[in-house]
Amino acid sequence: MHLGALFIASHVLASGSVRETARRFQLSPSTVSTAIHNLETELAMKLTERASGELATLIASGRVLEGLGPIMAAIAELGQWAGHDGDGAGIDEAWTSRIPVKIVTMERFLEVADQGSINRAARRLRLGQPQLSLQLANLEKFLRHRLFERQAQGSVLTEEGRRAYQIFMAIGQAWNDLKSSADERYRRTARSLRIGSIIPTGSESWVARCLGTLVSEWNARRNNNAISLVSMTADDLREALKNGRIDVAILDSVFGLESFRHRELLQTDMVVIAPPDSTETSVADLVAGHPICMPSPRTGLGHAAMAFSYERAPNRRLRGQDITAADSLPVIVDLVANHGYVSFLGRVSAMPIADKVRIVDLDEHLPMSYHVAFNHRKAAADACAVIIEVAARITSETVIRTIRPTDAGARETAA
Repeated sequence: MHLGALFIASHVLASGSVRETARRFQLSPSTVSTAIHNLETELAMKLTERASGELATLIASGRVLEGLGPIMAAIAELGQWAGHDGDGAGIDEAWTSRIPVKIVTMERFLEVADQGSINRAARRLRLGQPQLSLQLANLEKFLRHRLFERQAQGSVLTEEGRRAYQIFMAIGQAWNDLKSSADERYRRTARSLRIGSIIPTGSESWVARCLGTLVSEWNARRNNNAISLVSMTADDLREALKNGRIDVAILDSVFGLESFRHRELLQTDMVVIAPPDSTETSVADLVAGHPICMPSPRTGLGHAAMAFSYERAPNRRLRGQDITAADSLPVIVDLVANHGYVSFLGRVSAMPIADKVRIVDLDEHLPMSYHVAFNHRKAAADACAVIIEVAARITSETVIRTIRPTDAGARETAA
């Protein structure tokens, strides 16, 4: 990675804007985006993301920006030493953002200085001596200072070389501190088993209890793979499984996951949840007389419920205008229990909150199934087996039909 790219990326993290950084340094937005992408790659962590077309910095960016502080100070000193200190009010940002010196070149310069010989350094670095000599010559040319005195017994730092040594050593140490933190995070991530699930209705829901029991039993077995958990919509779970951000997914649809192994976790049916003081006895009257809040069509449940509600209320006044999509089941439950809304859930998710809402059966049986999908890791397959076992145990009293891995109805698909 170039020092100029580090300088650019640091400004993006500080300003939160690619375009502002590009204008300030007179660079193309693509150059600035590449700098921040390269930093994310080097540190193996996401620092920014796009939200509604705008760049948003993540929490981790604050720690990285702090870690870049000593590097930015050393780069400013490098600019002043090289005669690029701007107009007396600070560093020359245009020059600094274009510094082509790579961190690996700095490390090779430090190795030559420590060894006192280009030949010895080249052997240790497993480089050709001409290649290393050329890199040092280019470094001297760029900095406009002679860094070494070539003598019969080796290469000795000049006074300017000693100044460069101090600056490059400060940059190298700060960069190594950043990288070592990233390497440790990578090792933890590699050991971690990442499990994603549909969003639970609350702490009493079968999903939350299933994951809690999984963690407890997994850790009790002293498994080498630590578990990390995340909840999101079915669409997001599919995408996360495809790009490797999670290893196991509990979701209400396996659409688009043909290339992953998946097993049916349990079967249930859809029901309406209504305010506890509501009096309507039919689904049509509930849908017509109450505002609706349900998961968005990005979820399997939301897609099915949206289609069902439209079909059952063709003449509904303001149809669609009072149907709220919320990918937060606790919020949906609160709207139903306390604000007069109705919604749709799988029976298995509705039963644990039966004391908060009315559960009304649909006019016709509408089956639903939940699945667990997982990647090629053995730990993922092991966790999948535990999840199925735990789900069967937890939901046996509330689910009409539970599929256990030993039942004939359990299916496994491998692409």
